[in-house]
Amino acid sequence: MNYLDTLNYTISVIKLIVFLGNPGREYKNTRHNVAFTLFDNLVENDSLSNKFHSIYAEKYGLKLIKPMTYMNLSGTAVSEAASFFKLKSDEILICHDDTELPLGKVELQKGGGLKGHKGLRNIAERLGKDDFYRIRIGIGRPKYGDMRVYVLSPFKKEEQEILENSFREAESIIRNLNR
Repeated sequence: MNYLDTLNYTISVIKLIVFLGNPGREYKNTRHNVAFTLFDNLVENDSLSNKFHSIYAEKYGLKLIKPMTYMNLSGTAVSEAASFFKLKSDEILICHDDTELPLGKVELQKGGGLKGHKGLRNIAERLGKDDFYRIRIGIGRPKYGDMRVYVLSPFKKEEQEILENSFREAESIIRNLNR
């Protein structure tokens, strides 16, 4: 079995996808909420319910949650859903923003460093492992200035098209899980 076959086989076990962000109007459409925007693009409003301190939906044969616990406490929602569905950490895929990737770049990986991402760190602490899968959506880094201000700022108009392409790529990855 080659690397690609192994990766395809391995991600066929994904049961839950978590989209990280912060609830509230002040965070809507910010860089840190790029995964929330992806979730909103994927699911229809009439298919949503509230479970696990999250907005919950099912699509493509997968369970999807958008935690309403704020980014840094996402582990609460993830651990509740994992416990309820009796999932192992490697059956979970986390979609999140990543300042280490240039704007628009999308990467799928298993495990890896948490790189100061407090939401990922909280999930790893609550699950007791960090071997979950991740879709990293690049939001870039500021050339200068405060990182916190940058991640909580909205995308510029000229960045929207790049972002739309990354959403299509991430959705393609999600749509092809478990096939």
